[in-house]
Amino acid sequence: MKLFSFAAMPVPHLTGHPEYPLFLCIFDALNPETLKKILVIRFSSIGDIILTTPVLRSLKKQYPDSEIHFLLKEKYRRVIGANPYVDHIHGLENKLAPLLRELKAARFDFVIDLHKNIRSIRVRMALGKPSASFRKLNIQKWLLVNFKVNRLPDMHIVDRYFEAGRKLGISNDGRGLDYFIPPGDRLSRDDLPATHKNAFIAFVIGGMHYTKIFPAEKVVALCRLLHLPVVLLGGEEDRERAEQITDLCGQKVYNACGLYNINQSASLLDMAAKVVTNDTGLMHIAAALQKPLISIWGNTVPEFGMYPYLPGKKELSDIVEIKGLPCRPCSKIGYGNCPKKHFRCMMDIEVEKLASVINA
Repeated sequence: MKLFSFAAMPVPHLTGHPEYPLFLCIFDALNPETLKKILVIRFSSIGDIILTTPVLRSLKKQYPDSEIHFLLKEKYRRVIGANPYVDHIHGLENKLAPLLRELKAARFDFVIDLHKNIRSIRVRMALGKPSASFRKLNIQKWLLVNFKVNRLPDMHIVDRYFEAGRKLGISNDGRGLDYFIPPGDRLSRDDLPATHKNAFIAFVIGGMHYTKIFPAEKVVALCRLLHLPVVLLGGEEDRERAEQITDLCGQKVYNACGLYNINQSASLLDMAAKVVTNDTGLMHIAAALQKPLISIWGNTVPEFGMYPYLPGKKELSDIVEIKGLPCRPCSKIGYGNCPKKHFRCMMDIEVEKLASVINA
C-alpha cells in the first residue's frame, strides 16, 4: 500500500499496538469432525460483506465437506450470490423471528459472527451453538475520533475477522478478497460509448455519507486533467450529481450511475484501466478484482483498518488523504455535512497532484 498524502499541520498522537483477545467462544469443547454446517453472519454493507470473503474461502478449503452458510440482509444477496465457497445464503428482509425459525431448522454446528451487533448476538443466543466473534475496538475508535489518540492495532479488519475463526483452526492464505461476477451480469465494451471502448478510468463518486464523497466540482476539475476517458459509477442516488459532472465535462465522461446492478458495476470496474474511488463498497470490489486503484479519503482514516486489502500487491493501491488535520477523523462512519463547515479533508486535496498520480 503506497501512501500519497498532502501536507497539513501535524498533530501529535500516541500509538499502541497491543495484542487483543479478539475471539469470544461460548463453548470450550469442539470436535472439528462434527462440523457439518457452519454459519457466518455479516448483515451489511457491501464492503463489509466483501471483507469476509477470505474467511469464507479458508473455511471451505479447510472444511470441504462442511456446508458454509451466510446470513446477510436480503438486499445484499447479489454481493455474495456467485461465491463458490458459500453453499447457502439466508437473507434478512424485515423481521428476524421468521428467519430464526429457518436458521434453527438448519441445525448449525458452529456460528462465526462477523457483525457483532445486537441482532447478530440475538441470532447466536437463539441458535445456542458454539460460536465465535471478534472485538470491534469501539473504545479505541472513540479515542481516535474524539482525542486523536491512536490505540488501534496495526491490523486490517480482515485479519481481525480471522481471529474469530481461530477456534476452527483456519488461517489466512494471503490471496486477498474474492468477488465473483455471474456470467449473465458480465458487460462488454460494446455496452459503452465508442469513446470509452478502448480504455477508461472508473471513477466511483458515490458514498454512504457526504463527508466521504469527493465534491462534484473537484471531480469535474480532476476529470478534465485525466488522460483517459472516465466512467462514473454509483447508485441511483448519485445519478443527478453525475449528470451535472457530465454536463460540464462533455463526452469524455460517461454517467453509469444507477444504470447497473452491483455485479454489472463490478464488471465495469474489471474492464477499467484504473479505479478512482471514495471510501465505499466499490473500493473493496476493485481490491477484490486486484485493479490499480486510487482511494480518496475524507473524514474517515485508513487506521480504522478498512483500507483496500491487497496482500502481496500493495503497489496497486494509492491512498490519498490530508494528514494532520486536527478535526480528522471526525467520525468512524461519516456525516451528512462537515461538522466544522470547512470540509478541509476533501477540499484541501490538490486536484493537479491527484491527477498526476492517476495519469502516471
